[in-house]
Amino acid sequence: MRGKLAAAVCLLAGAALAHDGEDHGQDAKPVSDDRLAAALKDAPTALPWEVGGPFELTDHTGRTRTQADPQGRHQLLFFGYANCPGICSAALPLMADAVAQLEADGVKMSALVVTIDPKLDTVETMGPSLAEVSDDLLGLTGTPEALDVAYDAFQVEFEHLFDDPEHGPIYSHGSFIYVLDPAGEVLTQVPPVLPPEQVSAIVRKYVGG
Repeated sequence: MRGKLAAAVCLLAGAALAHDGEDHGQDAKPVSDDRLAAALKDAPTALPWEVGGPFELTDHTGRTRTQADPQGRHQLLFFGYANCPGICSAALPLMADAVAQLEADGVKMSALVVTIDPKLDTVETMGPSLAEVSDDLLGLTGTPEALDVAYDAFQVEFEHLFDDPEHGPIYSHGSFIYVLDPAGEVLTQVPPVLPPEQVSAIVRKYVGG
């Protein structure tokens, strides 16, 4: 297990997702407008602990990718795996939808998924798997050593739980989505249980949109 962030167990699709003692299953209600407004009003300019840092990985097109976006876009970053049937199945569509909304509002964004299973998620396999969710998702993988650098920088912890006959390896792993500036500095993090419009509002607070 790695880092200091709380892990969210990646269970089979349909299982309830719990964060901070709250049930965030399929029937969970979105955060209210009043709560969102209060959160945005009081949002800090920086996280109260150090997280993030440089890494050098390979994207699913075979190109080298660092924490800095080559096109100068802000970024959403998530650590998971491409065929995860649990929390990733909420986080990945959320990221894609939020990016689409932000792009429509003129905020240039990219959505990155760093694998926690490089044996499963290779350059050849990540692209097709992520494309089933959205063509806007970019998968990142690499050697165990290169991935360890990213895991340590972002304080990511995960653990192999068991092998499912249908889905393969099942992990518990960190569930936060990191919001990065174009240089790769962490601006904030958001849970993967908010509606895309609320994530978009939080991101706009930090990018000044």
